[in-house]
Amino acid sequence: MFENIFLNKRTKRDTKPKIIADIHEKNSLLISELIEIGVDVELRHLKVADFIVKDVAIERKTVSDFLSSMINKRLIRQLEELGQYPNCLLLIEGIEEQELYNDEPEGIHGNAIRGFLLDILLKYKVPIIFTKDYKDTAFFLLILAKKQGKEISIRAKKKNLSKKEQLQYILEGFPGIGPKTAKKLLKKYKTIKEIINTPLEELKTEIGKKAEIFKLLEEKY
Repeated sequence: MFENIFLNKRTKRDTKPKIIADIHEKNSLLISELIEIGVDVELRHLKVADFIVKDVAIERKTVSDFLSSMINKRLIRQLEELGQYPNCLLLIEGIEEQELYNDEPEGIHGNAIRGFLLDILLKYKVPIIFTKDYKDTAFFLLILAKKQGKEISIRAKKKNLSKKEQLQYILEGFPGIGPKTAKKLLKKYKTIKEIINTPLEELKTEIGKKAEIFKLLEEKY
């Protein structure tokens, strides 16, 4: 009896907090840090999110990754997919290592970034956490893993885009072409091929200077 009590106490004390991480994170410094501070990290192929901690799905972005995924619209799709989970977070890492707001001519205007952050909070209802570096991120995940809460299924699905959404998604890959502009072009010209074959001057009458981005289609790699 006394032996069983001792074993139960020892087992409870020695139980490590558990985190599920996407397999693509396996070589990151964050995984090494999590293991170093006593977290049991299980690597799996996650279709949605980078980490699952208890009942929370977490998308992790470095500052540079956040900015690039903002430009190419990839993050919008990821935010929509996170909505499959009852609780989710967007974690932006490295705010002490890289400026989030860069108003230099070649950078993204600070107000565009602020507007996008507001969309994440208000439109997509995804809370945001900013961390100093990967070590700071590791402690956030550790504390979350220690909190009470039940584990959730990782059987989330990638969002399947309709044909119209796929066409719009392709057009929005061009810098400066947002949802409204993409829809406007597709409604008028119906196909991407038709848009590409339309003279640049005609496209300028439709969407203004934004049309100049399509000059890239004539450039060699």
